[in-house]
Order: sequence, then C-alpha cells, then structure tokens
Amino acid sequence: MVDDNKIYLNGYLDVPAERWDAVMNALPKHIELTMAEAGCISFDVKPCPDTANRLLVAEAFEDQAAFDFHQARNKASVWFQTTLGIARHFNIEVGTP
Repeated sequence: MVDDNKIYLNGYLDVPAERWDAVMNALPKHIELTMAEAGCISFDVKPCPDTANRLLVAEAFEDQAAFDFHQARNKASVWFQTTLGIARHFNIEVGTP
C-alpha cells in the first residue's frame, strides 16, 4: 500500500456577478504565486462551464505542511482580499481523492 499524505482540495466558489471581473483579474497572480509554492503539486481554478459565476477549484499539495503554508500565504494575499466574504464550498481529503 502506498502511503499517500498528499492533501487534495476540490470544490467551488460562487462569485457575485458584480465581483466577477475583480476576481478574474486577481486570479492569474493567485495561480502564479500558488504554483511557485514548495509542495504545490497542482492548482487549477477555472470557470464552470455549466454554472454562471462559479469557479471550480482543484488543488493538490505534497503534505499538510505545504497546504498549511499555502493557506497562510493566501490569507495575506490580494486574492484573499478580493474574494473576502465569498463562500467557499470545498472538500479537503488526505490521500488519493
């Protein structure tokens, strides 16, 4: 059995229409900074093809420490300020999703 301590986050954000442009403008830098983090395996945030103003999120990190670092860095970012108050609907799993 493979010991998989990777952290997987999957879910979505429903962005209010009046905030969509600001969120989409902040997204490329958020992706760039996250992908540069040590321990980030993958980070995909994209518009949902079926639901207007919904962003689908899929993340994978090597371990809990890498995920915790991402969460801490995110809280000090322009992305966090831009998306403040937007509910996140995420599922976090350890091991193969």
